[in-house]
Parts: sequence; structure tokens; C-alpha cells
Amino acid sequence: MNEIDLSLYLVTDNSEDVGKFLNTIEEAIKGGTTVVQLREKTADTLDFYNLALKVKEITTKYNVPLIINDRVDVALAIDADGVHVGQSDMPCDVTRRLIGEDKILGVSASTVDEAKKAQKDGADYIGTGAVFPTATKKDAEKVTKRELKEIVDSIDIPVVAIGGITLENAHELTDTGIKGFSVVSAIMSSENPKKSSEELLKIFNS
Repeated sequence: MNEIDLSLYLVTDNSEDVGKFLNTIEEAIKGGTTVVQLREKTADTLDFYNLALKVKEITTKYNVPLIINDRVDVALAIDADGVHVGQSDMPCDVTRRLIGEDKILGVSASTVDEAKKAQKDGADYIGTGAVFPTATKKDAEKVTKRELKEIVDSIDIPVVAIGGITLENAHELTDTGIKGFSVVSAIMSSENPKKSSEELLKIFNS
């Protein structure tokens, strides 16, 4: 299994202002963000590829893993550290075959069965949510705190919680056994992404 520090896992949102977008990612890493997942649901392949190269420059500089959401081709093209797939994306076992054993593979799972299958099929970690209401992913399944704990207890690979996690509610998850907070808006929409990262990390490590 690929070891990875998932404590503060940043998932990006839209990148209309590329300069600001890249600056936000860099500031978040300076504040302690441990993983960056590049998610571009609407970008053309070439735009996604070019943006991924720019993000990779930053993550490489700080030695932080870069995970590409969904797009195995883009991940392989830029030699990203890994891929994250959902339940409606490329199947986990097929993704593992395509990216090889050395790349990180994350899978979204909102039930114990999905999590167990992902582990069996070669996932390195699970993303579970939405643990709180979220505006960034309209179709996200709601996962209760009890269900989150059940998923954590049912598998041997680490779990990160995602969905509406903020500085105000993150502390509610610290006793669930998760290995990290996965956030979008709490950092990407922050006036001070570095400080937000520092504070989220402080909550997680408490």
C-alpha cells in the first residue's frame, strides 16, 4: 500500500482565475495542506492537462502529492502521484491496472460495501461523504457520523471525510477514526488559505 499523509486533503474547485487559483493552492500548502486533488469537471482535456502541469510545479516544489480527479489519462500524461475515482468513474480495479502499483489510488465510497470493494480492488484510501451539507457537489450522498465510523471500522485502509467541512464543524469529526479532513470551499474560498489550512490542521491534530 502507498503511504500518504491525508491529514489535510485539498480538493480544488473551478479555476477561472488561474493566477489566483494557483496562489491559493500554494498558500494552502504553506499552511500545511498535505495532499492536493485537482478536480476539473468541465475543462477540456488540453486545458486540464495544461493546468495540471502548473499545479504539479507547485506540489513538486513542496513535495506534496498531486492527485488527479477521475482522469486517468491526464494523471498519466503529467506523471501525477495518483488518481481519485468515484463510483461512476473508471472501476477501481481497472484504474489500478492502468496506473500501476506505485501510484496512489483513492476511491469515493459512501457505504461499507463500497469501501470494502474499493479496498479489495486496490484502493490506497477512501474518501467518504458528504458528512455535512455541501454546495460544491450537488449529487453527494449524505453520510452520518455513525455511518462514517462504520466505514472506518470496516476496512484497513485510511478514510478521509469530505463534504461541507469548515472551521466551525470540523471538530465534530475528530473522534471518528478518520485520517484526514478533505475540504474544498474552506480553503479555496478563504480570504487567507494559509491561515485556514493551519487552523484546520490544528483541529485535526487535536
